[in-house]
Amino acid sequence: MTDGGMPVGTARKRPSRTIDTERLVLAVGGPALALAVAIALTSAVLLVSGRSPVEPYVLMVEYAANADIQVLIVNQATTYYIAALAVAVGFRMNLFNIGVDGQYRLAAMIAAVAGAAVTLPPVLHVLFIMLVAVLVGAFWAGIAGLLKTSRGVSEVVSTIMLNAIATSIIAFLVLPDQFGEQRGNNLTTGEIPRSGWFPNLDAGPGGEIYGFIVVAALLGLVYWVVLNRTRFGFDLRATGASPSAAAASGVDAKRMVFTSMVISGGVAGLAGMPVLLGDSHTYSLVFPAGIGFTGITIALLGRNHPLGIALGALLIAFLDKASATLDYNGYEKEIATIMQGLIVIAVVVSYEAVRRYGLRRQQQRVGEELAAQSGAHHQNLSKGASA
Repeated sequence: MTDGGMPVGTARKRPSRTIDTERLVLAVGGPALALAVAIALTSAVLLVSGRSPVEPYVLMVEYAANADIQVLIVNQATTYYIAALAVAVGFRMNLFNIGVDGQYRLAAMIAAVAGAAVTLPPVLHVLFIMLVAVLVGAFWAGIAGLLKTSRGVSEVVSTIMLNAIATSIIAFLVLPDQFGEQRGNNLTTGEIPRSGWFPNLDAGPGGEIYGFIVVAALLGLVYWVVLNRTRFGFDLRATGASPSAAAASGVDAKRMVFTSMVISGGVAGLAGMPVLLGDSHTYSLVFPAGIGFTGITIALLGRNHPLGIALGALLIAFLDKASATLDYNGYEKEIATIMQGLIVIAVVVSYEAVRRYGLRRQQQRVGEELAAQSGAHHQNLSKGASA
């Protein structure tokens, strides 16, 4: 069977391959363009200040070739990855969960207190600590979800305020007359027994990689499967794209908003577990902060895809850890911070540019298909008239 002198099967396969290729180019084009723009702008800043626009990158790459630095990068990326997944859950629902930072710190603090207070068999002890962290993170994010669905409060405003409240609660609970202990100039919640430690992976001379990286990878897999292979994931994405359209098809938009915030907070609660269970084994004043905000950058850079987020987490972790060498070579390590900020700006601009290009290509394809159908129709009419 033919259509306009061309086999039907052939006519259908070629556009499909073209569309798939264009989708791949558009998916990769945004992050690649953002990274290229960030590097170009950072190099321009270095050049204007009378510095070499290339040497800092060479120094960081050479420094990152050391085994111990590679371990630090992977460990940092593990924490970043989980935080970015939590942000991405909100993004797919068209929600801006800025509260990941407060959610993971409060969850880590409460989980540390609970983990140090109980005695359980090794596996159960770890699972108990993780469960506490998930529940605390989900509860704290659920407050913002409830405010949005019941009172229409923007999740941006509520999560910012909840971050401040979480910081104050942590500062209060870590005091010696509450759950904290004074150790030198530091305040800590006490060490979790060894049964609550998550086993790390031996990386030879480089040290140990957080064993929680396995959990992080599983979280990424579950995230992809749920969003792309389940009815719940479809409803979530549909509600994020158009709440009114989703409601018309029978989806409870408010319930989806609340559920998404709770899930995002639950995932955020696990962001502190690689450090808590694999390194510090306690919560103290020096526990990492700001990871939730970095997760926003990584989720944007990775376009909310688990593989893209993984690459983004490795890139930002590389900039964090490899920039330490700049201080010893006459460069300010804040160069890496400047680059991270430029990446955020470049991501927003490049994605908008790629989105507009994609819309133009889609409109062009529709026009070409309509023209082809019109031509085939006129050709069939001509053949019928001549017959």
